[in-house]
Amino acid sequence: MHFYTEGSPIRDEKAPDGPIETRWDRRRFGAKLVNPANKRKLTVIVVGTGLAGGSAAATLGELGYNVKSFCYQDSPRRAHSIAAQGGINAAKNYRNDGDSVYRLFYDTVKGGDFRARESNVYRLAQISVEIIDQCVAQGVPFAREYGGLLDTRSFGGAQVSRTFYARGQTGQQLLLGAYQALARQIAAGRVEMHPRTEMLDLIVVDGRARGVVVRDMVTGEVSTHFADAVVLATGGYGNAFYLSTNAKGCNTTAIWRAHRRGALMANPCYTQIHPTCIPVSGEHQSKLTLMSESLRNDGRVWVPTVSGDARAANDIPEAERDYYLERIYPSFGNLVPRDIASRAAKHVCDEGRGVGPGGLGVYLDFADAIRRLGRAAVEAKYGNLFEMYQRITGEDPYEVPMRIYPAVHYTMGGLWVDYDLRSTIPGLFVIGEANFSDHGANRLGASALMQGLADGYFVLPNTIGDYLADGPFETVDAAHPEVAAAVSEVVDRITALLLVNGDRTVDSFHRELGHIMWEHCGMERTEEGLRKALELILALREEFWRRVKVPGSGEGLNQSLEKAGRVADFFELAELMCVDALHRTESCGGHFRAESQTPDGEAMRDDADFSYVAAWEYATPPVLHREQLTFDHVEPTQRSYK
Repeated sequence: MHFYTEGSPIRDEKAPDGPIETRWDRRRFGAKLVNPANKRKLTVIVVGTGLAGGSAAATLGELGYNVKSFCYQDSPRRAHSIAAQGGINAAKNYRNDGDSVYRLFYDTVKGGDFRARESNVYRLAQISVEIIDQCVAQGVPFAREYGGLLDTRSFGGAQVSRTFYARGQTGQQLLLGAYQALARQIAAGRVEMHPRTEMLDLIVVDGRARGVVVRDMVTGEVSTHFADAVVLATGGYGNAFYLSTNAKGCNTTAIWRAHRRGALMANPCYTQIHPTCIPVSGEHQSKLTLMSESLRNDGRVWVPTVSGDARAANDIPEAERDYYLERIYPSFGNLVPRDIASRAAKHVCDEGRGVGPGGLGVYLDFADAIRRLGRAAVEAKYGNLFEMYQRITGEDPYEVPMRIYPAVHYTMGGLWVDYDLRSTIPGLFVIGEANFSDHGANRLGASALMQGLADGYFVLPNTIGDYLADGPFETVDAAHPEVAAAVSEVVDRITALLLVNGDRTVDSFHRELGHIMWEHCGMERTEEGLRKALELILALREEFWRRVKVPGSGEGLNQSLEKAGRVADFFELAELMCVDALHRTESCGGHFRAESQTPDGEAMRDDADFSYVAAWEYATPPVLHREQLTFDHVEPTQRSYK
């Protein structure tokens, strides 16, 4: 069976060449500008109000554009960015420990297992220093040292301390900063806010993105909104696995609808498994809870040395503990990147040395840190995280070690974009986790917030003008045939979901899909497993459209209807994720093919055959377009953190 067909190669036409240190400056200078009077004639739609979307809408409004902002939450403040805990990277080198823009660039390319563009990653590292200044000016309460200087801490994949943080609430504080900027533009009348509104399709007219079809989640009304450009900032698709660290509302519908309209989807199989999550405790769970990676600064990860040791953690003597990350990776220890730490945890649990219910857990122990620093110091750095863990598990991490296990977290795949953050649909820009651009096959910890704010505050506002300088474009309204067709498709899909009237809940289908994905396209993938997953997903999707039960109607609030539409899109995305994982017979970063590993169990890349971005065109079967990656500044090598 042929799972895909080959298409023509794709190339990033906007990426500058020449010295990497000046590429971003030269691109900004070369981009066309829009004068202030013309900005007032142009409208931009921004979907999503997390760090990327909120900062983009605020900045575009401040620049003078007319902005329409959409979110499905009841307030922009409730975007999932608010859940981020540990910190945000920036190459400030305040600790004088050898950090630099180039070192952050190097760590990010290496951490992504050499599957990201050098130009994009260098720009991200370069802008990182500006982000901190921007957020401090907004009043974001970053942690400070005794003398008043901003404090930093270490994170996985780096040997320097470059992560700025606000206790365990960094995402919340950064989002509130972006929200304040957004609220100011709403009050000024330059941003029109539409909460409780879900984008259900992209409007493409004459080949350009010109608007969105949305549903009012309270009244059920389906309507259209038009603009000269559309920006998607709708986050990742980790909830395809059902159990993940994502908020339950996180979904793929916005980017998947855009994909069906012609936007290429890049590297969908690159899923990040986060190593420090509270383990699964039973079938009753609908999501998992992340424990910040910052805890690996002072917490030590270990398991018993012998399998089947059922003693309580504090009853196991030091000599019978295996601090396996420190043993296997002495240079980085507990601060190895997330993909490395996750696979190591899986390996020791597969050996029968896991702890807790079902043996699916390892210890994260703070006893040494409490002895060394004192409880008060540990509480000052991590107190709210410890409190959250205790509330969920009933165990006090000051007295007994935390139990953690890997879980689905961030998705490195997303819509393909060029250096300007343009998708393959003219007028459609994609920012933050919704695009694929900066993290390769594995995202370093504390880099998600960095990318979201870099895209929203600094990159998009500079590059979108190059496109909008050709506007305003021809007026489009609801009577246009392509608009009417898009609305009709949305209404027909809602009607179809309501008419099935089967005997299975949406959640039951979602949970079963998630189980298939975790088993066969999770931490470890095999050809046999991926082929089996494709068969199971196809059969389950057909059953979904025969048996799903969506009570109520499309008129008014109907959360089952919302879920059903999102799960229908997850089925299609999950199939493409498995096709992408099946075609990539190498291992790299978060994509670990069991058939491609080194003798000591590490991921083994195949640079000769797979040093490219896999950009997929929507079709049956999907069409693969390859963007070759070139490395002129960082030589791809076998990753080693030993």
